[in-house]
Amino acid sequence: MAFVLRFVQRYRPEDREVFLKLEAKFAAMERRRKGYPKGRRSQPYAGREETSTLIWECEFPTLEAAQKGLAEMAGDAEHEKLYKEQVPYMTEAYTEIYEVLDL
Repeated sequence: MAFVLRFVQRYRPEDREVFLKLEAKFAAMERRRKGYPKGRRSQPYAGREETSTLIWECEFPTLEAAQKGLAEMAGDAEHEKLYKEQVPYMTEAYTEIYEVLDL
């Protein structure tokens, strides 16, 4: 059964340009690393979440794989460095894990 790891990060609208430039560095890091979790990024156009919200999500085949992916990112020096650069622009951030239903 598959699981989706999801990061939700809100930022101030006036910080959009710098926030997304830093996010582009995360995306580049993911692309160049073999086996590293590669997320899909989206931003609300309309809905409950503010438009100044970045959503990163990645599907994993099992809950254990999702937890390992999360641990890999948390223990990665390059990821941590980029995260520390981006945190000052965040107003809120949280992590979610969803079970993909096979109905």
